[in-house]
Amino acid sequence: MLNNEFIPFQTVTIRPHWGQFCINEFPGILLCIAGYWVSRFTDFDFHEFFIWPSLFLTIYLFFQVVYMARIEYVLTAEQLITLHGVLSHSTDYIELYRVIDYQQHQSLPQQLFGLKTITIYSGDRNNPKLNMIGIKARLDIVGEIRKRVEFNKKRKGIYEITNRS
Repeated sequence: MLNNEFIPFQTVTIRPHWGQFCINEFPGILLCIAGYWVSRFTDFDFHEFFIWPSLFLTIYLFFQVVYMARIEYVLTAEQLITLHGVLSHSTDYIELYRVIDYQQHQSLPQQLFGLKTITIYSGDRNNPKLNMIGIKARLDIVGEIRKRVEFNKKRKGIYEITNRS
């Protein structure tokens, strides 16, 4: 904080909903179930041809579940912090005063699950575009980020000048 200013915002932690995993990996889940079903319940002579790919696909899906469970978006008064990774853990920071624009998007499967993707565009060199996937649609995350961005821009004396021709 600068000059012991009071910052009226609490830290908010946001995680992707498990339904986003189902949306992302739906074909793989179906293939895995079909492979196990064929290898277990049919008289097909080469059933091991299906069990090994299904086993590898199950390991891949497990890794994807763990990866999604480890994603965390932390919205502080001054930063948007993204924590992610399984074998190695990464933390990305976006200063809120650098945020330029926001976008919300819902694909058809996300609409069915009540989820959305929020895209944050910033002037950050390392992270100019951040997709926050699998966020519950009823949460007004963009509104909360917008309030904090405006607060930080005013606090730092940053004004946007546009040249519209």
